[in-house]
Amino acid sequence: MNDWQSWAAIAVFTGTYALIISEKVHRVAAALGGAGLMLAIGATDDKSAFFSEHSGIDWNVIFLLMGMMMIVGVLKKTGMFEYLAIWSVKKARAKPFRVMTMLVVITAVASALLDNVTTVLLVAPVTLLVCERLALPVAPFLIAEVLASNIGGTATLVGDPPNIIIASRAGLTFNDFLVHLAPLSALLVLVLIALCRFLFRKSFTYDEDRAAEVMALEEREAIRDPRLLVQGLIVLALVVAGFVLHPVLHYAPSIVALLGAGLLVALSSAETREVLDEVEWPTLAFFAGLFIMIGGLIETGVIGEVSTALADAIGDNELGGSMLMLGASGVLSGIVDNIPYVATMAPITSDLVEAMGGSGDHVMWWALALGADLGGNATAIGASANVVVLGIAERNRTPISFWQFTKYGLVVTAATMAVSAAYVWLRYFALA
Repeated sequence: MNDWQSWAAIAVFTGTYALIISEKVHRVAAALGGAGLMLAIGATDDKSAFFSEHSGIDWNVIFLLMGMMMIVGVLKKTGMFEYLAIWSVKKARAKPFRVMTMLVVITAVASALLDNVTTVLLVAPVTLLVCERLALPVAPFLIAEVLASNIGGTATLVGDPPNIIIASRAGLTFNDFLVHLAPLSALLVLVLIALCRFLFRKSFTYDEDRAAEVMALEEREAIRDPRLLVQGLIVLALVVAGFVLHPVLHYAPSIVALLGAGLLVALSSAETREVLDEVEWPTLAFFAGLFIMIGGLIETGVIGEVSTALADAIGDNELGGSMLMLGASGVLSGIVDNIPYVATMAPITSDLVEAMGGSGDHVMWWALALGADLGGNATAIGASANVVVLGIAERNRTPISFWQFTKYGLVVTAATMAVSAAYVWLRYFALA
């Protein structure tokens, strides 16, 4: 990494990241500007940026988001989200902390079955309506949900995109993730709920008048188009089935989402233009810019150098190596998107496991998965779900700043990483 392009790529990425953090420039403008500079200095090119599976735009992520946003856009017209908002508030007796706990648990479980991005797209509209009904601040609830989505997504092979990469490289099954990571994920959800009670305590203001109004509502009256609702739920169920059956059908989640969106638009009475208006185009543009910038770091060898240095530091020490892998992956995944990071680390981890004699319990792979998935909670751009929720909040005129998210995300990440380190040590070393 001695050529000028590598250092220039680092400078571009660092400068862009600083602009995003400062919020003096809109994050979409910063990301697209940074992507343009990466192309201008030759850190990457059109073939790598647009067509490379390793260092280009991850079109699977882009089209997964677009397809699910279209489905959510159709479902919005049915009144389903108003129904769910009223139902959830009534079940929680309109108590703010109970409402947050219910939404956190629902988000975590759904993220394990679907994926974290799809889940927040479905849960966020409900949350906005709940907070509006109870006169509660939106940001704490959305932040808690996105943290829950990344924790819940850790539990299964399909819950978070890095898990799919790891499973493919390591030959792990859906059941392997359930056995090894689902118990920890459930424990971490309880840790998150306890932290929410403390971190967001000033947001749990109970308004008796508002609560009484919601409790008096009949949720069934919120449904505006029953026929469209049935169509939407059938298509959504088929999409969910497609996600869960990925190991059997081998359809990428993006293909499943696009097929579902196309089918729903074709069957329903919704106007295509209105559905497309619901797509968060600035969020998709932000992802494209971010992928190109990270691709520049990959193409110039920057990320490879970091990964190799990590591998050299680990050597054949499995305990120390798993702890270093967990910690380093957590830190790096809070800065760069965890998908290209895991794609880069997967072959290196494979070599490490081979050097350690095969590591039958796959502890290095679990350390990589935990660090990448949980580390995404550290900052506002550490995981795809984070960026999506920030885009939804901004579109609904309740913007969440980079630091507003990050000051809570860092606390939760530190706590969950500490618990994960203890889990790895106990399960794979102390009690093995």
